Amino acid sequence: MSDVGLYGLAVMGQNFALNMASHGFSVCVGNRSQPKVDLTVNRAKAEGNLPLVGSSSVEDFVSKLSKPRKVIILVQAGKPVDATIAALSEYMEEGDLIIDGGNEWFPNSVRRAEELKPKGINFIGMGISGGEEGARNGPSLMPGGPKESYDIIAPILTKCAAQVSDGECVAYCGPVGSGNYIKMVHNGIEYADMQLIGEVYSVLKDVVGMSNDEMAAQFAKWNEGDLDSYLIEITSKILAKKDDVTGKGHVVDYVLDKTGSKGTGRWTVQEAAEQSVACPTLAASLDCRYISSIKGERVKASKILKGPTEFPNVSKEQVRFHV
Repeated sequence: MSDVGLYGLAVMGQNFALNMASHGFSVCVGNRSQPKVDLTVNRAKAEGNLPLVGSSSVEDFVSKLSKPRKVIILVQAGKPVDATIAALSEYMEEGDLIIDGGNEWFPNSVRRAEELKPKGINFIGMGISGGEEGARNGPSLMPGGPKESYDIIAPILTKCAAQVSDGECVAYCGPVGSGNYIKMVHNGIEYADMQLIGEVYSVLKDVVGMSNDEMAAQFAKWNEGDLDSYLIEITSKILAKKDDVTGKGHVVDYVLDKTGSKGTGRWTVQEAAEQSVACPTLAASLDCRYISSIKGERVKASKILKGPTEFPNVSKEQVRFHV
């Protein structure tokens, strides 16, 4: 019988399953489509015959788990989570535990916990930060739910989370919804960070006149000091990346200036308003995402609305220093 199950095998799900297996926990994986299950099982074999098995159905998946069953689900937020919980809970029992590791609006986690109570199935909403690479090698985990339920899954989470000088990057966050809340705010702040980086890029490129390679070097230098962070690091690498499709120029110059959002930034701004907390930088970054997403309208507007054509005559070194 497997120590833990993971249902939902997009790349994040596959990688977190392999993470748990690589730390010695036996894992059973399941997915709505069988090819993803087979792919994950084959990855586990290729990465050192890790203790990971597949399943052929939801019933088969649940039957392969030791009691109390511990199931982590990593599926798209919203209705797919509800559908997955409904399918799993049909075969799970009182005392079992479901952990939703997706980016979810925290009231939904509170609702799902209440809906599972009559069956005696426990529920944790858990934020996961670190992307696909973090899921495989050590993410930051933010679980929120009953403390006794956290204690059941804690031995697995503490080993699989990122490990830093002052311990593992996981801690009990509080009642159900609290982990999702923390991850929501985390993502909202990240929206603002990325908008600031984007605006710095624009100033360095259009005002200072720096090349992609020069900007890459500048971000790399910043990453050696107080700004040392994942986002600054990857910005440097992205700016330096040559385009290997055309063989001409840098990848960044071929990227469409249009972006979307998954909802966590909007939720953060909404919640800030509900709590009467000012978050102007976060709100502005969300506005910029919305403006960015309507590329066609921006192109039409640019033919009607005229902005400045010349930049102030200022020292470029001074601009770079103050940026």
